[in-house]
Amino acid sequence: MTVAGRWSDRTPLRIKLIAAMLALVAVALAVIGVGSVSVLNGYLVDRVDAQLDMVVHDVGRQMKHKPLELVRLRTPPDGWVAVYDQDGVLIATQAGMSVENIPGPRSPSRDTEAPQTVPAESGSGTWRVRVVKEPDSGHALVAIDLASVRQISTRLALIELLGSLLVMAVLAVVGIVTVRRSLRPLTEIERTAEAIADGDLSSRVPDRHPRTEVGRLSRSLNGMLSQIEAAFQAKASSEAAARESEERMRRFVADASHELRTPLTSIRGFAEFHRRVPGNDTARLMRRIEDEAARMGLLVDDLLLLARLDQQRPLQEHPVDLLAIAAEVVYDARILAPDRDVSLLVESDIALIVEGDEVRLRQVVGNLMSNAMTHTPPGTPVTVRVGTAGRRAVVEVADKGPGMTAEQAERVFERFYRADLSRARKDDAAMRSTGGSGLGLSIVTAIVRAHGGIVTVETAPGAGAAFRVVLPLVPEVLGSEVLGSEDAEEEEGSDDAPPGAASEDVTVSGDGAGSGVCAGPEEGAPLEDGAGSRDGSGPGGAVSPATQATRTE
Repeated sequence: MTVAGRWSDRTPLRIKLIAAMLALVAVALAVIGVGSVSVLNGYLVDRVDAQLDMVVHDVGRQMKHKPLELVRLRTPPDGWVAVYDQDGVLIATQAGMSVENIPGPRSPSRDTEAPQTVPAESGSGTWRVRVVKEPDSGHALVAIDLASVRQISTRLALIELLGSLLVMAVLAVVGIVTVRRSLRPLTEIERTAEAIADGDLSSRVPDRHPRTEVGRLSRSLNGMLSQIEAAFQAKASSEAAARESEERMRRFVADASHELRTPLTSIRGFAEFHRRVPGNDTARLMRRIEDEAARMGLLVDDLLLLARLDQQRPLQEHPVDLLAIAAEVVYDARILAPDRDVSLLVESDIALIVEGDEVRLRQVVGNLMSNAMTHTPPGTPVTVRVGTAGRRAVVEVADKGPGMTAEQAERVFERFYRADLSRARKDDAAMRSTGGSGLGLSIVTAIVRAHGGIVTVETAPGAGAAFRVVLPLVPEVLGSEVLGSEDAEEEEGSDDAPPGAASEDVTVSGDGAGSGVCAGPEEGAPLEDGAGSRDGSGPGGAVSPATQATRTE
């Protein structure tokens, strides 16, 4: 690379712009100066030639008379006349007042009558000379000193030089200020780039007028930076979601392994006891092995059901009456727990018909009822409410039990979650479990989500818990006149989320009086009709003591 190339690479842009501007202006001023001086000099020389013509005319007229009378010549103050005979001998000279004491001109080198510029015989002076020839009298040399012309031209050149230097200085100052202000947006872009390089992806270039180059550049850069920030945020969110999903999967596998290990350990223990102790009660051992195998089978069935729900397999949908399902679950609960006050409240005058899988919806209500009966003290009242909220049907199972904290409510719908980890399974003589596997409410959430609904919980320590399921009503019910006023109220402002609009994430609103947890769908997740009702309802929706649906266990 040449020296000029290296200098160009190392020189800042503002210096290049100012230097280029000053160079162009200097060239322009030089051309203008040289041109103006040349034009003026030519004009002054033409005036001198005009004076020469007048003097030459007088000299030519006088040379026709003998002897030559130079005293009659009208010689200008800076003029000079010399007369020579035919042999070239100087006859007479006449000089103007201004040039009497300065050296005269040299003889022209060209033998022509046209005006010529010749130097003085000595010194630095110059003369404008013209030769006048007269065949009978000889010739004359007429000259005018160019000192005045040279003086005027020199003064003009000096004035132009000083003016050019002043213009260059002013332009340099103005150029520095203008270029600095013009390049200030580039400095801001540089600062923005440095901030982004330091990790601040929210930095943006200040907006400029879109008609300017810097404005268009700023707009393009800001658009690019917004896309980069969005891409980084999406990448970060994706990585966080992947890590969270991996952590949930790891926890799920660990919890599933732990849950399956208990019945497997029991079965192996009973088998080893039967092998080592001859004469034991074989029928009783086989019955207990079958009970453990059945419990393990229920757990595996629950896991398979959740897997089917996660795969979004299609539902077998048809109109389902939620009031009938709620009534049957309440009836079964009253039979299984006669010491409890289990009540049913109907808060709607229309049919609560939804589109869905009856077996799965019966399992939802059954799981919620089993959850309330399992995790509240004996004799605790349980209330089932059915009604409508705008365009949706609502089923709520509320108890007067000990309730849950906000932290517990946040995780109550997680798989294998138990609020009290210190509570372990305790088997009595009938192998009745007092704790669940932690999948009951997860199944409820998955089934409700597959039906396009949401499930929420409102609870506080000592205030009980109320689980609320909201499902969309069928269009036939929505078209009835009874819903006209309710639809108008909903359009003005309903607190319920639209079908399929709830997020699967669990959110808690803690206000001191209680907490609300919502788990719902991103979209309706279809599933395949598989095993019967579990984890809260037996066949037909009956709530049995062996139900494994849980809320906090």
